[in-house]
Amino acid sequence: MKRSILLTLVSLVLTTLPAISSAESRTVRLLTIGNSFSRNATNHLDDLAKAGGHTLIHRPIVVGGASLELHATKAQKHEAAPDDKAGLYSNGRSLEEELLAEKWDYVTIQQASIKSHDPATYRPFADWLAACIRKNAPSASLLFHQTWAYRVDDPRFTRPSDKPGEPKTQEEMYRGLTNAYRSLAKELAAGILPVGDAFFLADTNPMWGFQPDATFDSKNAKAPSLPDQTHSLHVGWRWAKPADGGEAKLSMDGHHANLAGEYLGACVWYEILFGSSAVGNPYIPKGIEAEYARFLQETAHRAVEASAAMIRP
Repeated sequence: MKRSILLTLVSLVLTTLPAISSAESRTVRLLTIGNSFSRNATNHLDDLAKAGGHTLIHRPIVVGGASLELHATKAQKHEAAPDDKAGLYSNGRSLEEELLAEKWDYVTIQQASIKSHDPATYRPFADWLAACIRKNAPSASLLFHQTWAYRVDDPRFTRPSDKPGEPKTQEEMYRGLTNAYRSLAKELAAGILPVGDAFFLADTNPMWGFQPDATFDSKNAKAPSLPDQTHSLHVGWRWAKPADGGEAKLSMDGHHANLAGEYLGACVWYEILFGSSAVGNPYIPKGIEAEYARFLQETAHRAVEASAAMIRP
C-alpha cells in the first residue's frame, strides 16, 4: 500500500515537471551499431531533437538480428584482411571506416534481443567492440543500448522453452537482460541507455500497462479481426499478406516496438544524448494521444533518473 502511494506521488510530481531545456542548442553526432531494435529506438529521435531546439547527426549501422558477435567478428575480419568483403557492411564500408568518418560524440552497441538475458553471449565480443571504438573514435562516449523484454504474451512466454536459463516470463527476461547490460557497462566503463527499464516501467504501470485480451482466439480468428491491444509497446498481433501474394495471415510480433514503443525509446535516447528532459517536448507522433504521450515522456524521464541515481557516488 505504501509503495502504491509512493508511486502515485512520484507520478504527480513528474506530471508537474516542465521540459528541461539546455542553456543552448546542442549538436550531437551519433553512431549506432545495432539491429532492428536500434532502428526502432531512434526512429523518432531526430524529431524530438528538432522540437527541443537541437541537431542530430546520426549514422546507423543496422544488420537485422545482429548480435555483438556479428559486429565484433566483422571488425576483426576487416582488421585481418581489409579486402575481405566479410568484414564490410552492405554499404561497402568497415566498422573502422565508419568510426573514422566523423568526430562522434556517442557510439552505441547492443546485444541481439534473443540473447540479451545471457551474460555469456556478451563476452568477449563487447570487449572487442569497445576496444575498436576507443581506438578509432577516442573522443566518443560509449553507450550500451539496453534493449527491452518481449511482450508479456509473446510465444517465448506462452510456450516457454525447457532450455536451462531461458526466461519464461517477461519479468524474467527483463531482470536477466538488465543484469547483463549493467554488469558489462560497469566493466567497460560505459554508459547505459535504459530503454529496457522504461519499457518495463510502462508495461507494469497499473493504469497504462498493456493487458492481453483473454477473449481473443488466435487459432480461429478471421481477418481483419484483432484483439484489444491498447497500450501495447510492441507490434503484437497483425494480419499481413505474404510477399508472393495470397490471403492475409495472422502473425504475432511481440519483439519489435510499435509506434508507442518507438516513441518511448526515443524519449530515453533524447534525454541521455541531449541532457534535456523529454517531459513537455512538443513533438508527438501522429497516432498517439496527448495524455498517453505525456505518460511515455514521464516514464522515459523516470527510467533515466533511476539509471543515473544508480551510478552517482
